[in-house]
Amino acid sequence: MNPLIVDRDKCKKDGICAAECPMQIISITDGGFPTITAPAEERCIDCGHCVAVCPQGAAALTTMKPEECPPVQKDLLISEVQARHLVMSRRSIRSYKEKEVGRDLLEDLIRTARYAPTGSNLQPVHWTVVNGPDQVNRLAGLVVEWMQPMTDGRVEPAYPLVRLMPLVRAWQEGRDMICRGAPHMIVAHGPKELYASQPACLIALTTLELIAPAFGLGACWGGYFNAALNAHPPLFQALGLPEDHQSFGAMMIGYPKYQYHRIPLRNEPPIAWR
Repeated sequence: MNPLIVDRDKCKKDGICAAECPMQIISITDGGFPTITAPAEERCIDCGHCVAVCPQGAAALTTMKPEECPPVQKDLLISEVQARHLVMSRRSIRSYKEKEVGRDLLEDLIRTARYAPTGSNLQPVHWTVVNGPDQVNRLAGLVVEWMQPMTDGRVEPAYPLVRLMPLVRAWQEGRDMICRGAPHMIVAHGPKELYASQPACLIALTTLELIAPAFGLGACWGGYFNAALNAHPPLFQALGLPEDHQSFGAMMIGYPKYQYHRIPLRNEPPIAWR
């Protein structure tokens, strides 16, 4: 079945949809109108580029109509200066207020981050939210449980002991340096055999962290949490992830306890021109 539907009354035969199709399966044949012919229709990835790029709103897919797709509002697009400041002012937040984030706000944040690219529009990212500081703290304990045999010499350390020992010691002293007392943890996971899962999850979480301040939130990558999640079955089972999935990133999230007032310096980027 041809997934492309063209409103011939609106179509200007400009060929933009064909030029912008990622799979290059739209051809201009039928009297100058765009179409997808068999067997090319089987290669459609349902990305909606043809719908989004048509100035006249003449292109539709069987899965989406132009009137269902929100218009791009140019007055809401950020400038080069704003984009640079957004990225440069981004900070990893490790101190959180003792206040939980509402489920609606977290869902809104995730629903926005889902628009990050996923590769061939496969959209393999699954999200698991650890909700509430008690739950996060319980799971942080399982991360320490995974670290303990490394620090006492029972198993080969996955990380340098100089990094693991302070984390375990802090936990024993009643301080959580694993999840930093965050009220929530967001895990991005997907089918481990699917090539797109890892980059899609990483890009989605990166997007989520970058936009979190616009929602009044702060975030920080939970590297040790993610490592333990994939290596320590009790933690994996506690989160209830599908057996054929792998976690590709974990993010602490909550309301920032402190505000940053300056942008710290960074090294110059090593750039090679060829």
